[in-house]
Amino acid sequence: MRRFLFRASLVSSLAFGIVAQSASNPFVGRWDFDVQTSSGPKANWIGVSEKNGKLEVWFQPTGGHVHEVPDARVNGNHLSFTAAEATAKKPAMTWELTAAGDTLTGTQKEGSESTPLTGVRAPELKRNPPKAWGTPQPLFNGKNLDGWEPIGDTAKNHWVVKDGILLNEAHGANLKSKRSFEDFKVHFEVNCPDEANSGFYLRGRYEMQLAYEPQKTEPIERSMGAIYGRIPPAQELPPTPNKWESFDITLVGRTVTIVRNGTTIIDGKEIEGITGGALDAD
Repeated sequence: MRRFLFRASLVSSLAFGIVAQSASNPFVGRWDFDVQTSSGPKANWIGVSEKNGKLEVWFQPTGGHVHEVPDARVNGNHLSFTAAEATAKKPAMTWELTAAGDTLTGTQKEGSESTPLTGVRAPELKRNPPKAWGTPQPLFNGKNLDGWEPIGDTAKNHWVVKDGILLNEAHGANLKSKRSFEDFKVHFEVNCPDEANSGFYLRGRYEMQLAYEPQKTEPIERSMGAIYGRIPPAQELPPTPNKWESFDITLVGRTVTIVRNGTTIIDGKEIEGITGGALDAD
C-alpha cells in the first residue's frame, strides 16, 4: 500500500496579473487553452518564440510533460503542428490555429474526430512580493476533511484523517482545498513512500513533484521537488522514502522558490505555464 501523509499551513496575499502584449509575429508568446471535450474541459498550453530566425513551439498536453514540437509550420496568421504522434492504438493528433489579436482559434484533429480550439494570451503575472504576508492560516485542522474535497476519480476516494494526519491510503481521487489562493507562502510536511508518484499543485495549475520513482528512470525535471517537466531542482537531495520531509514554497505571480528540508532547491524561477494535471488553463 502506497500512502501519502500531509501536514500544511499557508500565508497569502492577493494581487492581479497583467496581460502580455502582442509580439510582431502574431503567434509569439504563451497561450492558454481550455479544450472542451466529451469528457469535460482539458487544459493545454503552447509557448512560441523566435530564435535565430527560427520558430520554436513548445506544447503542454493534458497529462504528461511540456515538450518541443519539431514540425511547427507558420504561413501568415496560420500555425499548424503535430501535438501527439501516432501510436499503434491512436492516430496522430494535429493542431491548426489562426491568430487574430490576442486570440487563437482553430481545430484539433485526431483521426475522424475534430475538436474546436480557442486560446488566449497567458497573463504575465509580473509583480513584486508583498511588503508583509498575512497571518498564517491552517489548511488542515488535524481532525477531519473540512475545507477539502475529492476530485478526479471520486468513486475511489481514499483520503482519511488518522491520528491527526492527512492520509491517502490507496491510489484514487486527488484532494483539493475549497479555498483559493493567488500569491502565497505555504509550508507542508509529507511522508512519501518508495516508488510512489504524486504531486502538490500550486493554484491547482503547477505541479511540484512528490515522487520516489526508481532511481535514474526519470529526468531531473520530473524528480522530487521539481516543477514537473519545467523547472528542475538546482540539486537533488538524497532520497528519504517513508520519512517526514518539509517543504516551504513561495509563489508570487509566476516566480517560485522552493525550500526542501531547509535547502533551497529552486530559487526565484519563472513558471512559464501550466503542467499536465492542471485543473484548467485560466
